[in-house]
Amino acid sequence: MSEPPSLSLAEWVVLTLVGEQPTHGFAVSVLTDHEGELGRIWHIPRPAIYRALGRVEAAGLITPDAIEPGRGPQRTIYSITPAGRAAVGAWLGTPVRHVRDVRSHLLMKLALLDRAGHDPAGLLTRQRAVLEPIVAAIRAESAASERKGFDATLLAWRLATADAAISFIDDVNPRP
Repeated sequence: MSEPPSLSLAEWVVLTLVGEQPTHGFAVSVLTDHEGELGRIWHIPRPAIYRALGRVEAAGLITPDAIEPGRGPQRTIYSITPAGRAAVGAWLGTPVRHVRDVRSHLLMKLALLDRAGHDPAGLLTRQRAVLEPIVAAIRAESAASERKGFDATLLAWRLATADAAISFIDDVNPRP
């Protein structure tokens, strides 16, 4: 699997949503608002949506298709390019590399896969494989540690968070 381009989470979300169907920034902002379907996972402010549209368009991953007709504000409808579609496919299948990204990036990928009707089992299996050595390394560091104060607190937090990420994956993707 090829590495997806380097985009921010907001840019990936915008690109993926444009890939679902041609759309405009306002429609994306409704989904990513605090009360929106995706905003309950990770809120993206409206100005960030429009910046993301500009960046993914500049990268050749989406293209302006039309202007929405009507009396209100002129809204540009964007469509995904073949390069954008390939990038989304690669990104949605790529596990996150850091435990800290499980809450935002992995959960968003799972929501977007669900919206598209795709089975997340492969991603979750790959994600567990990425996290297992991280958990083992933190556990080994913790066992050998003589840390005190906040360093001990931070190490305990890292271990608990990594263990929780593995537990989450096992809960939503039970292994045979």
